[in-house]
Amino acid sequence: MDESTSPPDGAGLTTGALARRLGVSPTTLRSWDHRYGIGPAVRAEGRHRRWSPGDVSMLEAMCRLTASGVPPAEAARLARRGAAADPGGRGAEPAPTGRGQDHGPPSAEEIRQECRGLCRAAVRLDAPAVQALLAAAVARHGLTAAWQEVMVPSLHAVGRRWATSGDRYVEVEHLLSWYVSTTLRHHTRPPAAPDDRAGAGPVVLACVPGEQHSLPIEALNAALTQQGLRTRMFGAAVPAEALAAAVRRVGPAAVVLWAQARSTASLPLARHLAGVRWGVTGARRRPLVVLGGPGWAGPPVTGMARPSTLREALDTLSGAAPAH
Repeated sequence: MDESTSPPDGAGLTTGALARRLGVSPTTLRSWDHRYGIGPAVRAEGRHRRWSPGDVSMLEAMCRLTASGVPPAEAARLARRGAAADPGGRGAEPAPTGRGQDHGPPSAEEIRQECRGLCRAAVRLDAPAVQALLAAAVARHGLTAAWQEVMVPSLHAVGRRWATSGDRYVEVEHLLSWYVSTTLRHHTRPPAAPDDRAGAGPVVLACVPGEQHSLPIEALNAALTQQGLRTRMFGAAVPAEALAAAVRRVGPAAVVLWAQARSTASLPLARHLAGVRWGVTGARRRPLVVLGGPGWAGPPVTGMARPSTLREALDTLSGAAPAH
């Protein structure tokens, strides 16, 4: 039997099947077995290895630990110890990397290692590891830096893998996107009560009609709430009429329109929203319109902001909408 084929029920996983499940190569599994003793606890006769559920749990722990930056030899020791202490199969939890606030900013190589670990966990469809790595990135770098330096590059890497492999890895992109969204919402403060001060309207965030990519404005929404700014999040693909009605009803200090593609970006809609006015005669106001996303590429638009990063967007909106 070839190692890439599935074994009979109860016989355990072959090396090829386990490698696909973990998102690593069969060579890596053989190397870990040879170098660190991370191999099948029971070896059947013949040349083909079979990996039991306990073996699989130990290897999953090994993958989580190495993805968290633990050296392979130490990760193997912790994974074996976790398997011995927890024969039920949960395995060891990811170990902390030891970075504290006094260690300075991470190096480019450390960031790349975090991204690689996150992508590998996503390819394995290892939801606990993905969630733990995302939480660790926010704790280590802060929300804004974690979004720009870890989440976005990882999403792009997974997207490129999907684009270059036919229809494979769609499930990987969906899983990673879901847990990125879950992490962002976890770090979004609850909506604040209305503020009657003049000019203190909230920030409205919405994707333009036909635009489904809402993760970037979810990140911006979370970061704005952490700075104490009031927001109203409307999410993906908001119809034009609904956007205009929301602006008239809310009276926002600013409106963020996200367009991932040029096909969805609509300057007439942006100009229409920029011209919406409210308030009493003689003191009527209108919002600052902020254009976000690559769909708005082109010459600058008079009277509208077009930040290129999350940090730039935060700076722009902090000046337009006072914190509560």
